[in-house]
Parts: sequence; C-alpha cells; structure tokens
Amino acid sequence: MEFANKEYFLLLLLIIPYVLWYFLYRKRSEPTIRMSDTYAFRDAPKSWRMRISNLPMLLRCLTYILVVIILARPQTHNAWDKKTVEGIDIMLAMDVSTSMLAEDLKPNRMEAAKDVATEFISGRPNDNIGLTIFAGEAFTQCPMTTDHASLISLLQNVRTDIAARGLIQDGTAVGMGLANAVSRLKGSKAKSKVVILLTDGSNNMGDLSPMTAAQIAKSLGIRVYTIGVGTNKVARYPMPVAGGVQYVNIPVEIDTKTLSDIAATTQGNFYRATNNAELKQIYKDIDTLEKTKMDVKTFSKRYEAYQPFALAAIFCLLLEILLRNTVLRRIP
Repeated sequence: MEFANKEYFLLLLLIIPYVLWYFLYRKRSEPTIRMSDTYAFRDAPKSWRMRISNLPMLLRCLTYILVVIILARPQTHNAWDKKTVEGIDIMLAMDVSTSMLAEDLKPNRMEAAKDVATEFISGRPNDNIGLTIFAGEAFTQCPMTTDHASLISLLQNVRTDIAARGLIQDGTAVGMGLANAVSRLKGSKAKSKVVILLTDGSNNMGDLSPMTAAQIAKSLGIRVYTIGVGTNKVARYPMPVAGGVQYVNIPVEIDTKTLSDIAATTQGNFYRATNNAELKQIYKDIDTLEKTKMDVKTFSKRYEAYQPFALAAIFCLLLEILLRNTVLRRIP
C-alpha cells in the first residue's frame, strides 16, 4: 500500500502538544474538592471507571490518526504478478456470414453462438482464449488472452450483419477461418492446443481448403472441434425488403462430411447443434478438455483504499462520544 498525499502525515505532530496539555494542564481546570485528610483513601482499590478514564482521550487520538491517514489517500500498489495456473490454449473460430442470421436458433444462430461462447469463456478463467471470425474472409477479432473481460466485450461487439454491411466479403471460408485460428496457436508452448470451429454452411470461399488447414493443424499438434449449427432441413431467415423485413425459408447446407473429416484428422470431435440446448451441451462437453500448466502475468490496478480507515474512524468517534456521555460522564 502507498499514499498519494504523504505530506499530510505531518499533521500527526499535533498530537504531541495535545497529549502534553491533557496530562499536564487539563487537570488544573477540572473541579476539585478540598479535604482535611486523604489517608483513608490511600489504599482504596481503583474502580474500573477510574482505570478507563483516559480511554476517551485515546479514542480521540486514534480517530485523529485515522483521519490523517484518509487525507493521505491510501492506495494499492500497482504491480505485475506472475503465477502458474492450470489451463489450455483455445482459439474460437466463428462463422459470421449472413446465413448466421437465420432464426432456427433463438434469437438467431449468431446471437445463440455468442451467448454460449460467452458462458464457455466465463467458465474457464485460467485459459488463454482468442477469437477468429470469418465469412468470405477471416481475421482475428481478439488474440489469445487471459483478459476474458476484454475478450467477451469484443465477442459481444461482433455484429451479426457484418458481412451484409460489406465490412467483410460474404460467404463461408471454412479453410481460411481455421487457418487463421491455427496461425495464432502455432507459437503456443501449451501441452493442449484447441480450435473450436463453428459454422452453419459449407466451404465456398477462400484460397485454402478446409482439409489443407486441418493438415496444418495436425502437424502442429492442434486438435479441432467442429460444430455444425442449424436445423436439418430449412431455416427461417429475415430477408430485407423495401420498408421492412420478409421472412423466407432457406435450406440448411452444412458440409457435415468435411467438418467430420477435419475433426477426425486432428483427433477432435464433430458435433451437430440443431437448437440452443444442443449447442450449450456441446460446449459443456468440450469444457472437459484436459488442462496443462502455464505462466500467467497479471496486472493489478490502483484503487483508493480509504474505506477501512474511514469505518474505523467513525467507530472510534462514536465509541468515544458514547463513553463520555454514559459511564464516564463527569458531573459537573
């Protein structure tokens, strides 16, 4: 702990004259009773009130000291902290093509996938997790990190109409999405390296085939878990029209064979999710992956730490007032 305004500690010097005044001069101003002889009281035992008669003064001094500490602004110390935790390196590769707007999952495929992925990330606080998104092309939305708050924020900011608005080319480049995720894991030293690939279509874009990307993943010791999301026949899709949206049924065309081959090549698993419950269960199954040790460097932020001192000062002040007006009350 450190203090932002250390100069306020000079105020503690004022306690010295107060203590001297209390013990040397204050008694002169107190009322007294003249007695001819005090011999009879010389060996009388002291009551507990006499023994704690100076307690209000001590509480007053302690309250003053705590107030000075508060004025000095105690704060936590900024520091990097290295620790070893159990975890694995994971890249999430998520399809964001326009077909992910289909509403066979609620509220649609993209939002359902984001919600389940967010829950998955939150449940694995010690893992290095990153995010790749792809449609007709692929790019890294977030590199692998243990700062899961930032990762979840970037995941939630992925717009479901990113391809429809022309920010990236539409389509489904499964091979490019997988290759991008694999490239983020190639330098990893973790014992377990995993890609979770989620798509609702078949590869129809990109310069790299899905199986070529799978072979690259295999050579690097990366296991790929593939998820085909969508119903088995047709799906309800919001088609923009002049002045609104018209819903149409579009066929579900998931290349299950390619996804199965990718998983088999890399010793992973292939899953089909036709509804929200199945998608959630798939992530729970993947959550049972083995863990391995890795070093994590964390940073603790500075924050004001005056609250405990303020509570202690209030307690001491109230106790001093209570004692002075009850059991230690002086008359006159």
